[in-house]
Amino acid sequence: MTSTLGDKEYNQIRKIVYERSRIELGPNKRELVAARVNKRLRALGLQHYSDYCRLIASADGVGELGELVDVISTNHTFFFRESKHFEFLTQVLLPEVVSSNLLGPQDTFRVWSAASSTGEEAYSVAMTLEQHLNGVLSHRDWMIEGTDISTRVLAHAREGIYATDRVKGIPADLLRRYFQRGVGTWDGYYRVKDEIRRKVRFQHLNLLESRYPFTASFHLILCRNVMIYFDRSTQQELVERLAGQLVPGGVLMIGHSESLNAIKHRLRMIQPAVFRLEGRPARR
Repeated sequence: MTSTLGDKEYNQIRKIVYERSRIELGPNKRELVAARVNKRLRALGLQHYSDYCRLIASADGVGELGELVDVISTNHTFFFRESKHFEFLTQVLLPEVVSSNLLGPQDTFRVWSAASSTGEEAYSVAMTLEQHLNGVLSHRDWMIEGTDISTRVLAHAREGIYATDRVKGIPADLLRRYFQRGVGTWDGYYRVKDEIRRKVRFQHLNLLESRYPFTASFHLILCRNVMIYFDRSTQQELVERLAGQLVPGGVLMIGHSESLNAIKHRLRMIQPAVFRLEGRPARR
């Protein structure tokens, strides 16, 4: 039987998780942490949280640190979450793309799903872009970068396979158009079609690492329901870095439960949870 997660062990885990991911685990997260770390105890054949803490503090536990952050990371998501964002995308941002107010003649419309989890957010945006831009902008393209700190959810996202209950929020016409229905042993599952998956690239990324791996800026960044897990100084740093990844006129979307009110930033709020970097996009 697994022991109770004591103060000493909990504080050690909190410290390590913060150092590795900048996720702030408050006193009210002890039960959640105990349940999630218990999965690692079972996987490693350990009985006590103290044994686990000794492992992650040792040279032999270096590889386990990534597993710890992975299991702690919260990955709740679903297709077309926060519908107001998708209304803004279809009614405001994409019309700007069509009218060439946001893109240069040869530009690719670039989107970053900055905490992509199991892929629902990135694929929801991808379906929206395919639906509204395909055949309208034959001379332009679009692409999506999906990143997450969890390697486990990234593997799921790359596969693009979802059980029936996970796709219930997708309109029926989009489900038929952009998903393959499983048969035989895959009955009850749906897979995102290749035409969508090939335009979405997933890679591992800690949002607070020293350098981002991108070679070009983005027209749209979604970093939703992430900052609620960070302290104020980390939120400040992250927002400034995200703004630095936007093209002039580009848009940042955050979660509707989040706010930038107490953070210094160079963005203009367009509507709740939607912000724009001032300036005119460069023309090439």
